[in-house]
Amino acid sequence: MRYSLFRSVKTLAARSSAARGFASESVPDRKVAVLGAAGGIGQPLALLMKLNPLVSRLALYDIANTPGVAADVSHINTRSEVSGYVGDDQLGQALEGSDVVIIPAGVPRKPGMTRDDLFNINAGIVKSLCSAIAKYCPHAIVNMISNPVNSTVPIAAEVFKKAGTYDEKKLFGVTTLDVVRAKTFYAGKANVNVAEVNVPVVGGHAGITILPLFSQATPKANLPDEDIKALTKRTQDGGTEVVEAKAGKGSATLSMAYAGALFADACLKGLNGVPDVVECSFVQSTVTELPFFASKVRLGKNGVEEVLGLGPLSDFEKEGLEKLKPELKSSIEKGIKFANDN
Repeated sequence: MRYSLFRSVKTLAARSSAARGFASESVPDRKVAVLGAAGGIGQPLALLMKLNPLVSRLALYDIANTPGVAADVSHINTRSEVSGYVGDDQLGQALEGSDVVIIPAGVPRKPGMTRDDLFNINAGIVKSLCSAIAKYCPHAIVNMISNPVNSTVPIAAEVFKKAGTYDEKKLFGVTTLDVVRAKTFYAGKANVNVAEVNVPVVGGHAGITILPLFSQATPKANLPDEDIKALTKRTQDGGTEVVEAKAGKGSATLSMAYAGALFADACLKGLNGVPDVVECSFVQSTVTELPFFASKVRLGKNGVEEVLGLGPLSDFEKEGLEKLKPELKSSIEKGIKFANDN
């Protein structure tokens, strides 16, 4: 499933636009809007979405520089038509008719910053963008990438509730990068083919709220406890690893764009009726006592078809689950409070 998007891309590049499976009449028209398309995540994400044969219209929006990004990406010989939009005046045009809206907008993390340090800046950006989504494409699936996801998803929910457009089945916090990292790190340690690895990641999308369930990883490798603990820690600190390696020059932009493209592809497949599309995502949930929680989610024509349970946990994972709950609860409440106070 993970590689289907990029197998399709290679095939698409090699065949004409009329090739079976990629002709415009063979799949539904789908408009995808990327908000923050000129940024560090937005540009590679725009490229990857241009390569996706399920996208017929690609709207790229940012507060500056989007016309250039759109012109550049538009020259790629794939199905979708690309339009660039810049500034508040053009946000409505970018959103109208969108099936999926992806939001990587906001400032990136810098060395020494936690995701919560980003809160005051990115919370305001997300609130403004979600108000526009409620007005111009209230039925769109929303993929939230802007950090801190543990707070921005609750902010979006509150904005949509106030506008009378909230549908819990269509709001997703994109935690796919945590899954991508867990798969990569596990495959390296277990010495197995990464293309065959599956690792559920639950909880939230920051630090200890990220809980990879390596006890459920496949193929089974029976790694020792110390390896599992180290893999868990590295997955939780993956973003910090990249921030420090870039030495003040940015955060995890390329891998995040890849993960965002994977999740958007899954949403599009669900919309198009592809069966058994399951991904981890941070959604409204009753899996725990918390109102939002990341776990496996079955995707379909209405967005969330089913929020799946956690399954059997190891003692280490049970301990991690209890440890993450207070921090995740605080982040969720922080987002709700911001939305209601501003």
